[in-house]
This record gives sequence, C-alpha cells and structure tokens, in this order.
Amino acid sequence: MLTRKQHQLLMFIQDRLQEAGVPPSFDEMKDALDLKSKSGIHRLITALEERGFIRRLPNRARALEILKLPESAVNNSATAAPSANAAPNVVNSTADSTARAANDDNPGFASIPVMGRIAAGTPISAIQDNTHMVTVSPEMLGGGEHYALEVKGDSMIEAGILDGDTVVIQKAGTATPGDIVVALIDDEEATLKTFRRQGQEIALEAANPAYETRVFGPDRVDVQGKLVGLIRSYN
Repeated sequence: MLTRKQHQLLMFIQDRLQEAGVPPSFDEMKDALDLKSKSGIHRLITALEERGFIRRLPNRARALEILKLPESAVNNSATAAPSANAAPNVVNSTADSTARAANDDNPGFASIPVMGRIAAGTPISAIQDNTHMVTVSPEMLGGGEHYALEVKGDSMIEAGILDGDTVVIQKAGTATPGDIVVALIDDEEATLKTFRRQGQEIALEAANPAYETRVFGPDRVDVQGKLVGLIRSYN
C-alpha cells in the first residue's frame, strides 16, 4: 500500500494529466506536496515506479505514464473525483481483507492480511499492498483491526524478532513507551522499533547494539500499530 505522500503525488499527477494532458513539472510536484527539495519527489517517483503505478518514458522530458491507480481511488471514481487529501492510511487494508473471518480450513482461527514487509534495521520503503492472508489463533488477537508484516533485518533480534519472521500488529495511532510499534517516518519510511520518549521527542530504539536509537520530532513519526504476536516458520 502506498504512503500518504506517494498517494498524494500519484493522484496529483493523474489530475494534471486529465486536466492538461501533460504531467506536472518537478517544481510543481514539490510545491503541491509542500516538500523542501526535488530530491523528495525523485524518491517518491522511484517508489511509485518500483511498485508499478507509473512508468517514466525514456528520452522525453516530464514524460510520466500512469499504469494503475490505488484500489481506493478506483472504488471512489464512480461517485467522486480522486482527492490527494483522501489518501488511505499506510497500513489500512480493504474492508473485506481486514475482517477477522473464520478460515474455512481452520475452524475457529482468524485470517488477517499480510501487508508487505517492514524493516527491522535501516528503514526501507513503507508498507506495500496486501500480498496474501495468514491464519492466526484468535487468542493472539485483541479488539480492533489487525494485520501482519514480514520482517526484514536484524535490529530487533534481542526482542526475539528475527529476519524472516511475520509479526502480527494491532492497528493503533498511539503507543506507550516500551511498546514495539510500526512507525512511519516522514510519511516515507516504515520501521519496527521500540517506542520511547526523550522529552518532547520520540526515540525509536533497536533491540540490537549494532543499531543506534534514532530520535525524531513528534511531527515526523506516525505510529501505525503495536506488536501483539509473532509467527515463525522453520521450513
């Protein structure tokens, strides 16, 4: 699934193509998203291209082609024009995939969506689309919505979270110091870290001495959920 900034940029490009027939310039994109430099636009465009939403046409200036739109934009197009301000939350999934429905092959168990990968190390591109479903014991889940993420990296090994594990996350917008959370940094990077506070700032703490604690202003970190369980395969 796209981050809020990625979604805003994609829909801005789409709207400009529909209105003017040509994509916006990098300066126009920078101003529209209120970014300080064009390097942020370059990163967002690269992320959109890697995820198959746009294509840069070679040997042509300002040549961008929209290949697909987010499902939320497609679903809303019948009643309203897509809005860059109506981007879905990074870890939201579609209504049918988030339901804690019983799995037909495992009566009494619940199915939750796996929403791509999360970095337990140096932050990587934020969470992607719903890739598949995973079945978990209902005892692992409390109230509210849940989703799963595949872990990449080793920064949380001393918390028992290994590269290749699948973590079960309860959707939440706030956290208590000591919680292991999914944190979105600057609307661009997602990581799995222990949530701490240092005065008015937020510290994202690794559970591996090889990684430094990263400290951010509160406006730069958006808590997306809290760890409630872990799935490990020994295949």
